[in-house]
Amino acid sequence: MDNRQLSSDSLALLEQFRHLAIASPALEELLTGIVAAAAQRLSHFSWTGFYMLDPADSEMLVLGPFVGDPTPHVRIPVSQGICGAAAASGQTVVVDDVGSDPRYLSCSIKTKSEIVVPVYANARVVGEIDIDSHLPAAFKQEDRVFLEEVARIVGDYIERHPAE
Repeated sequence: MDNRQLSSDSLALLEQFRHLAIASPALEELLTGIVAAAAQRLSHFSWTGFYMLDPADSEMLVLGPFVGDPTPHVRIPVSQGICGAAAASGQTVVVDDVGSDPRYLSCSIKTKSEIVVPVYANARVVGEIDIDSHLPAAFKQEDRVFLEEVARIVGDYIERHPAE
């Protein structure tokens, strides 16, 4: 991670998430803590959540902890949407204008941009963090670097707690 690309607020949040990863007895608690803190501290994050691959169906993403308006998309096939594209490619996907991306699965007419970052554990995608914003082109390089580090923290936690 290149710390030079992160603000002091982002660095403080990452430190908070690292401590949470050490203290959390369960993955659900870690994910809940991350989405709550990110949604509270990062004003351009309008919806913050995790989708995890269904252990019984590696082609299906299942909604995990989130902060924001309810979504009808509680299960997303890996073959659909921006979330599916990130999981299928294993790459971060940034969409500056969701209205111009045919992959976008509409959750809210207020959403203007989205970033989805895959979470890896044991060298495979196991889930992702999904952020929507009511602002167009809301996600900058700092957000990408920050969220990719958040995904690493979660992936490391999963590797250390394989029974979950």
